[in-house]
Amino acid sequence: MSAGALNLRRTNAGVMLKVRLTPKSGKDEIAGVEIFGEETVLKARVRALPEAGRANAALERLIATWLHVPPSSVSVVQGGKSRLKQVEIAGDADALAALVATRISELENLSPS
Repeated sequence: MSAGALNLRRTNAGVMLKVRLTPKSGKDEIAGVEIFGEETVLKARVRALPEAGRANAALERLIATWLHVPPSSVSVVQGGKSRLKQVEIAGDADALAALVATRISELENLSPS
């Protein structure tokens, strides 16, 4: 699935990204892009348990590391208790959209065909 299929929404602060999170995983990772319901979303896994906001905090750190942006610029703004999250990344929307597309392309190139 291509990076272009992922729907990034521009906001006043940067971009909004839809993420399907799997907590209690074996490792922290961005696992690609998938169809969830009727939407194309980023697929992420974290080791943290889904209690007291730990999984959401782990997701924020994971995305910040994955995109090489400051952790303070990433926040879960919707779906705090749901698997489907809306994650806002603060910064220049054009640069962030290009960065997300590049990182997804890198993931796709690493995946076995």
